[in-house]
Amino acid sequence: MQQGFLNMSRFAASLFAFIFLTLSFDISAVRGQNLTEKELTRRREEMVKFAVVGAGVKNERVLKAMRETLRHEFMPRKVWEQAYIDGGIAIGKQQTISSPFIVAYMTECLDPQPTDKVLEIGTGSGYQAAILSPLVKEVYTIEIVEELGLKAMKTLERLGYSNVFVKIGDGYLGWEEHAPFDKIIVTCSPENVPQPLIDQLAEGGKMVVPVGQRHQQTLCLFEKRNGELIQTALQPTLFVPMTGEAENKRAIKPDPANPVLVNPDFEDGLDENNFVKGWYYERLLTCVADDAAPSGKHFVKFDNQVPGQNAHLMQGVMVDGRQVSRLSMGVTTRFEGVVKGPGEYDFASFVVAFYDQDRRIIHEEFFGPFVGTQTGWRTHQKDISVPKAAREVIVRFGLFGATGSISFDNVIFKKLR
Repeated sequence: MQQGFLNMSRFAASLFAFIFLTLSFDISAVRGQNLTEKELTRRREEMVKFAVVGAGVKNERVLKAMRETLRHEFMPRKVWEQAYIDGGIAIGKQQTISSPFIVAYMTECLDPQPTDKVLEIGTGSGYQAAILSPLVKEVYTIEIVEELGLKAMKTLERLGYSNVFVKIGDGYLGWEEHAPFDKIIVTCSPENVPQPLIDQLAEGGKMVVPVGQRHQQTLCLFEKRNGELIQTALQPTLFVPMTGEAENKRAIKPDPANPVLVNPDFEDGLDENNFVKGWYYERLLTCVADDAAPSGKHFVKFDNQVPGQNAHLMQGVMVDGRQVSRLSMGVTTRFEGVVKGPGEYDFASFVVAFYDQDRRIIHEEFFGPFVGTQTGWRTHQKDISVPKAAREVIVRFGLFGATGSISFDNVIFKKLR
């Protein structure tokens, strides 16, 4: 093994609609309204096999719920072809439906029991509540966006989830009249855990919530003991922000006029859980210490021998296209024996994706595909025009279903004007 430190992460997925992060099937085979129930079932089973079980989720009750819950029913028919990819899907009103892995992983962390009363903050589409429904006694879920909350309520009622109760309101305040709750799950990110949620968590109860800055969050598990929260950091993550009172109380806010990446050359190393600092949703990654690295003494390396299996890393940052017109972007690579995977988008690449205020992809720039062997380090760089409608940019790179080995270093991200 090369000198350095190893992080073979079992975590996968992203919270955004990264269409090219497909599983072992090619989503272009069947389109939109032509999808049959048989095909949707097949895709759902493939999703659980590769994106959930393959990423380390083991709780059999959770896996059963993931196999039996119709994720496509919680999104518009026009995007059903994306329903079972391991990625988040925009559902409007600046919100997303979380990736299947994240839903399953957070649910497993809660250790749901048949007698539990659960509070969910951030109903969104209703999918997470639907997953919880067969696992617990009751689910109380709060959505601050009225249109989304009412739509989720109708979907859940139509599909027969009779033990799920939806409220339109600010999740920061919780749902006091039904407290205490055995478990609380928060599917949006506050800077810190709201005090009302701490108060409403039962003694001995568990709460899972992503906390931190807008694009630097940590998914944490909290347990209430003697009235105090005991925190366990799980993994770096990226969720939509908790709005309302939580956003008003946020002390550190992003500067979209001056976007910067955290740890772009990986010199900050790993955090306490062996994840690359500043980056998230990593899989099949080694952070290598090597004096011959093109920038500093560290780089990241992906290895995958299973066609269609994801190996990737990503980071997001706010950018306002009205204030930033051009970015210089790029990365330094070397690779060996890289072969395209079975899916249409299963190739090694470095991708820059711009999103509008509703978190829809409006433009992408690709570096690659990287195929074959490149023994020496090579820098790929170009100036990119930022769409005026852009409000966020996501940088992601890896093998994305391809096989072989590829290394990345010195991610370039510089505002030009």
